[in-house]
Amino acid sequence: MKNNDEASFKGIIVTISDYKNELKKRLLIILAVAIIFSLIGFGFSRSQEDQYNAVISFIVEDQSEGSNLSALSGMANMIGIDMGGSATSSFNQQNIIELLKSRKIIERTLNNTCKIEGKSDLLINHYIRINNLITDSSTINLSSNYYNDSITRIVWFRIIDRDMDILFQNDEANILNLSFESLNAELAKNFTEIVIDEISEMYIDYQTEKSRNVLDNLQSRSDSIFKSLKISERNFAKVKDNNMRVMTASGRLEELQYMREVEILQSVYLELRKNIE
Repeated sequence: MKNNDEASFKGIIVTISDYKNELKKRLLIILAVAIIFSLIGFGFSRSQEDQYNAVISFIVEDQSEGSNLSALSGMANMIGIDMGGSATSSFNQQNIIELLKSRKIIERTLNNTCKIEGKSDLLINHYIRINNLITDSSTINLSSNYYNDSITRIVWFRIIDRDMDILFQNDEANILNLSFESLNAELAKNFTEIVIDEISEMYIDYQTEKSRNVLDNLQSRSDSIFKSLKISERNFAKVKDNNMRVMTASGRLEELQYMREVEILQSVYLELRKNIE
């Protein structure tokens, strides 16, 4: 039994010794492979340019139109003027992302002038330069509308496909996070700020135009009601004069009808003027 234990122990020592010798033989290969992979990893990390990510958060209020516009629209609907959907229908949580990614908003953003790296230029020109989209601008006629439109389209597709991302902060909140990734920190910062300014300006223009349309329609209807009121007042006065000479049932009924018509028109007209002013 003792001899078997000694033989087993010697076998283990021999095996360890064999592994040790084999490891020494392959040590150079292992070191060479490790060095090669280290150099590859280092080279890859050096070749990757720094990326800057600018993030801006904003609230999308999913609510009915403002109180002033709502009151005007309510008055318009009361007198039979259809003003269409609410002013916020085009700026709700569901489609604000599509609006921000639309070519109209991106193009308006890119056509803003800003200073990057001490140089003042259009944002689109900064973007093209920083991303090396055009290596030799002398071969392109930048004054041509065709080339300008083509370049703008390429930049727009690149931005919405690679650079810009818009997500809700969480499923319950109405806070959107707009992020823009760029090789240049100033470009990323300027783009996010300007694109939010542009969508805000579009919303204000939309609200203003809708309010103007409501007011124009109310003013037109107010003028029409005022004319009808004057006609009814003249008819009422004429019937009343006739009834002072000869009072008949039909004459009295006609007088009451005109009086009621005048009162209704006066009420509607005064309410319209109050809302318009």
